[in-house]
Order: sequence, then C-alpha cells, then structure tokens
Amino acid sequence: MRRHEISDPTWELVAPHLSGKAEDGGATAKDNRLFFNAVVWIMRTGCPWADLPERFGKSNTVSKRFRRLAQKGVWQRLFAAVQTPEFDWVLLDSTVVRAHQHAAGQKKATPKPSALDAAGVATAPKSMPASSRWATPYA
Repeated sequence: MRRHEISDPTWELVAPHLSGKAEDGGATAKDNRLFFNAVVWIMRTGCPWADLPERFGKSNTVSKRFRRLAQKGVWQRLFAAVQTPEFDWVLLDSTVVRAHQHAAGQKKATPKPSALDAAGVATAPKSMPASSRWATPYA
C-alpha cells in the first residue's frame, strides 16, 4: 500500500457508497478504489487536480467524476456513513482527561479593610443626596 492510499478495512466501508459498481445502472467504473485513492491523494496533499500522478488516470476525468458525485450528494452520505464512532475503543476517565491549570478557578480574595473601616468611621451610602453625604453623623 502506498502513501496516501486507504487500507482494505477502510475500503470495505467506503465501497458500497460509491457509484459505478457492476450492479449499478449506467457505466461501470474501471476501478472505484483507484478513483477513491486519487481523491484521497488530492485531499491529503492539497495539490491541484492537474498535479494528480499518472498512476491514478487522467486528472480531468477524475475531477469531473468527483464533481458529479459532489452534485449528487454522494460525499455527504459517505461522510455520514463512516462517522459512526466505535464505542468499544473509547475509554475516558479522570486519569486521562486533564484540566488546564487555569481552569481550576479563581482564588477567593477577601477585601482588604480600608483606613476608614479600621478607624471605625461610618461612611454615608453613595445613594444619598450630595448635601447629606458630607454631613457628619454627630450633627
């Protein structure tokens, strides 16, 4: 198996969702796996279609087939079909999942007493009118 090509188990998941099989109506594709490997190669490398290696066939033919399948919605159905997770392989517990140190929460800081609080002087609330705000409590 070459680099950027899919494995046999992956192909078994993908193959039923691609058109061009012998039992489908219309033309039968020469090699669906070769076409899918070409698409995978393009997606993984990010190269333009014109740079597709010759072993995958004509780049224009592959790109046209890719567009036709996209217009039919084949790629969306394929992605939806292969995205089902295998829960047998998923195991999460607190020994695996770690929180970032900054996610631990903020320390509770107690307000420092002001000089007036330390002296025991009562201050007027700020919601009082300005004329009575400066009045001394002993008047």
